[in-house]
Amino acid sequence: MIDLRSDTFTIPDYEMRKVMASAPVGDDVFGEDPTVNGLQEYVADLLGKEAALYVPSGTMGNQISIGIQTNIGDEVIVETEAHIFQYEAGGPALLSGVQLRTLESEKGEIPLQKIKDSIRPDNIHAPKTALICLENTHNRHAGSILSLDYIKEVGALAREHGINLHCDGARLWNAAAVTGISPAEYAVEFDTLSVCFSNGLGAPVGSCVVGSKELIAKALRRRKVLGGAMRQAGIIASGALYALKNNFNILKLDHENAVKFAELLSESEYIGIDPKAVDTNIVIFRHSDKFDTQQIYDECMAAGVMIIPFGINTIRAVFYHQISTVDTIKAAGIVKDIFAKLA
Repeated sequence: MIDLRSDTFTIPDYEMRKVMASAPVGDDVFGEDPTVNGLQEYVADLLGKEAALYVPSGTMGNQISIGIQTNIGDEVIVETEAHIFQYEAGGPALLSGVQLRTLESEKGEIPLQKIKDSIRPDNIHAPKTALICLENTHNRHAGSILSLDYIKEVGALAREHGINLHCDGARLWNAAAVTGISPAEYAVEFDTLSVCFSNGLGAPVGSCVVGSKELIAKALRRRKVLGGAMRQAGIIASGALYALKNNFNILKLDHENAVKFAELLSESEYIGIDPKAVDTNIVIFRHSDKFDTQQIYDECMAAGVMIIPFGINTIRAVFYHQISTVDTIKAAGIVKDIFAKLA
């Protein structure tokens, strides 16, 4: 089975498992797990921030970041297709008592004027705009990369209005690998970032929240409240550290395979995809009303390819280092053949 549903389907390889099995551990709730401490220091340095905190998931990382930079009744600006809005179960309202103001964009970069117009004036009738959240790379916009210039412009706008800026950087590593721009350069403008290790990097568990020492001290308490404090977490943190040090450089291959897949699909008259629009490892393609998305999914699965329905007449495929170029070519052929058969 060639599983293209998500890059979260990576499996720790033998070398990673060996590192995890032998990791030195302690009680991280007491701050005494040397491997967790080492991971946090490494990630903070990599992103050019003062401190980092290991958390079980990217969703928790985002929710902690929102919680430590807002007050009950505040408003948070996010892009309409953002993971924070689409896939985190209403967490901002439930956990932090804030509302989300969603703004549309073409590829994840909300027009600057639209953000500016959405910042609330100081008025007792309106919520306070406390935080702007960006997503890089942007999942629902086919892994699109936010440009450094755009991030700088949003950062300047946020500072002008005294608003904090957060990055959902679950796949920030993919952006850095493709562009050659360092994670630290991408991180400069943000007060907090959440970065994930269990997507394309291939670790089994975990993310980090990074920011100033003051914010991460607040994040530590917030993690405890949310039940994210773990004991001998060095066993899994070592997998994350190994992934960062050993798998970052192979992310470019995932991008190359995604482009190859898109190029092959574009040969089909029944599939709508622009290979030039593939920024990183996510491919989103479309089809006409003539086809039923669920039927396409079922036929592909029966033929040995797992993809995921991703909206009306829309399908997503995601590439990672355990999907080879041979797998990529084979999968594209199967998808094209199924569309041709059902036409």
